[in-house]
Amino acid sequence: MAKILLILGLGILLAGESYFGYRLHTLSSEQEQIKEDYSMVNNITFGLFSVDLWREKIAGIVTQKIRGFKVTDAQKKEMRIQIEKQLHGMVDQVVREFNKPQQSIGGKLKKFAFKQFVDPKELHQQVPAFAKTIIDRINSPKSTKKLKNIAASKFEELAGQTYDSTQVATNTVTKQMYTKYDVSDGEAFNRQIETRLDTIRRITYNYAYVMLGCMVSALLLWVWMRKQVHLHITLFVMSLLFALVLLVVGVTVSIIEVDARLSSLDCFLMGEKVTFQNQVLFYQSKSIFGIAESLIRQPKPDAVTVGILIILFVIILPVLRMTARGIHLLCKPLIAENKVTRYLAFESDKWDMADVMVVGILMTYIGLNGILQSQLADLNIKNEFLSTATVNYTSLQPGYIIFVGYVTFAYILSYILKKVTCNISGQ
Repeated sequence: MAKILLILGLGILLAGESYFGYRLHTLSSEQEQIKEDYSMVNNITFGLFSVDLWREKIAGIVTQKIRGFKVTDAQKKEMRIQIEKQLHGMVDQVVREFNKPQQSIGGKLKKFAFKQFVDPKELHQQVPAFAKTIIDRINSPKSTKKLKNIAASKFEELAGQTYDSTQVATNTVTKQMYTKYDVSDGEAFNRQIETRLDTIRRITYNYAYVMLGCMVSALLLWVWMRKQVHLHITLFVMSLLFALVLLVVGVTVSIIEVDARLSSLDCFLMGEKVTFQNQVLFYQSKSIFGIAESLIRQPKPDAVTVGILIILFVIILPVLRMTARGIHLLCKPLIAENKVTRYLAFESDKWDMADVMVVGILMTYIGLNGILQSQLADLNIKNEFLSTATVNYTSLQPGYIIFVGYVTFAYILSYILKKVTCNISGQ
């Protein structure tokens, strides 16, 4: 009856751990997919490096400048001086033409009539009035509007000739993503994604902590039942199942996430600020199994070898060790005392690389995070013309916490196995 109650209680706890592990795996995959979509839409290739986007921003500034252009009094004065200068030059040119020696009778008659009826000084005196009339006509609302329309249409025509090879790809990707998340623009897309990611991040960490809580509960049972020797085998086998769930979730859920962004870039063109925000420089999220799978897909033999070694000594060997321990305690001596079973159960720990993987992931995170911080710091610029700010969101993920929990639990179970074996031998 005690064994049945123990199995029933631990079975419920194991079912809870398995459920939260399944939910953690599902949400982790969803988070990875959402972030990939986010990084694709906000990728720097489709943003800061997009000729089409620069064209739109510059065209908007220039068009705004054209529409809002007004001639100042100083400019009117300068224009009047230049027009008067040109008109005086034209009068002098005409006078010189008529004062040239004429050979034909018609030419002589024109020259005589010009001298009799036209006074050059009087023409020069009328130049300021003509110049004022021209300035008034040019700066009239009707003429100004017409000139602005001509300038704006010509600029838009020129801007339309600028071709960006990424424009079609950008439009296709953004349209698909907006449809997928049921939004109409980039601002709504980013807002919805950030809200969903915050929710998923909080829930996944809660699930991870609940799974660790289940593991701790199993360990507390060992403390409480340390004198109940007849229940130790049952408790140990159930503990192996707890460890198996932690291992499966730990190797399939994301353990590390690399996320480097240009959070903002502000520059000034023609007195107007041009802004780019949330430009994703690099994003990648991997689980232990995902890392091994990526290495195996590489064309390089050394990468394939490393990937196979990870699968063998971080995933397969721990499963074989747990299986062998269960067989050693549950099966008859013929199988339980088999050399292979005993070797896997007691002596293969030196080949188990799970603990090495924990340290390796941590060192990779520290090193990679330091390199990214250093490189991104060089991109932070602040002066009167340009201001940039970068951010590094690289972080360890719940999968790493679960995997560390498995390694710790497996180490404790190795110690408990020796005690249980000694007790059985003593009986």
